[in-house]
Amino acid sequence: MTGTVPTVQLELVTKSPVDLSTTLSPLRRGRFDPCHRHEPDGTIWRTSLLPSGAVTYRLRQLGPSVVDARAWGPGAQEFDEFLPGLLGEYDADGAAAFAPEHPKLVDAHRRFPNLRIVRTARVMESLVPAILEQRVHTVAAHASWRRLVTKFGSPAPGPAPDGMRSPPTADVWRRVPSWEFHRANVDPGRAQTVVASARVADRLEEVVGMDRQSAHRRLRAIPGFGAWTAAEVAQRALGDADALSVGDFHLASIVGWTLLGRPLDDAAMVEYLADLRPHRYRAIRLLEVSGQARKPRFGPRTPLVDHRWH
Repeated sequence: MTGTVPTVQLELVTKSPVDLSTTLSPLRRGRFDPCHRHEPDGTIWRTSLLPSGAVTYRLRQLGPSVVDARAWGPGAQEFDEFLPGLLGEYDADGAAAFAPEHPKLVDAHRRFPNLRIVRTARVMESLVPAILEQRVHTVAAHASWRRLVTKFGSPAPGPAPDGMRSPPTADVWRRVPSWEFHRANVDPGRAQTVVASARVADRLEEVVGMDRQSAHRRLRAIPGFGAWTAAEVAQRALGDADALSVGDFHLASIVGWTLLGRPLDDAAMVEYLADLRPHRYRAIRLLEVSGQARKPRFGPRTPLVDHRWH
């Protein structure tokens, strides 16, 4: 702890009901994410780096459209500018306009009408974990993220739960030694992409104010960045409800088996979901939270790769 008195306390009444837990769940990088804590009573603690500095914030849902927010740290004074995006306020109209036809999507939308697409407006905080998740098992990427943030992040300001850390700054990320990435089970390719991105972090953060096409183009200009990584960042930092993670190892097959009863490849998935624009990511999220997303297992899982022995 670095203090116990809240710097900022807000109670936001959203313009439409929001499911706080499911809306923020894509920001959590594993059960032991040092930047995200979900308490049994539904309270959500998070840390972030705003332009004015680190912030710890605590969110509690008081009603379908009411959220209590408290923030601590140097970034707390501008936290109110980012809170609407975190609660999906910019997505409310889009969610209301979503009218799927497939029975499974209709059912998922009916059961989870208050799911929103989060918009953090913090690019590096979505970018680094997305890079760590390239071409590896999610559990391994989460372990790498936890180790690196715990070692190179800073203590969370305010009365944060034990073990929480603020994410490293871009300047810290670009100075992380290669051997520390290696110890965190991150191969040289992903490590170099993290460092290269950190060197142009200011330019990358500018995509928040760009149109969708320009933002994706700038993100993909970074060596080591493809359509999948750009989409993963756009989903969280930009609140892009149409950002489809093309290139995901499992997604096309999951979409095929769930909606058609047979596997698809990426090209076929893109074609099949074309009619859902601009809600393709929203559709994927609804399938996930409703528990309907499925993919049969036809063999053993691929083994985890430990790069620390290479």
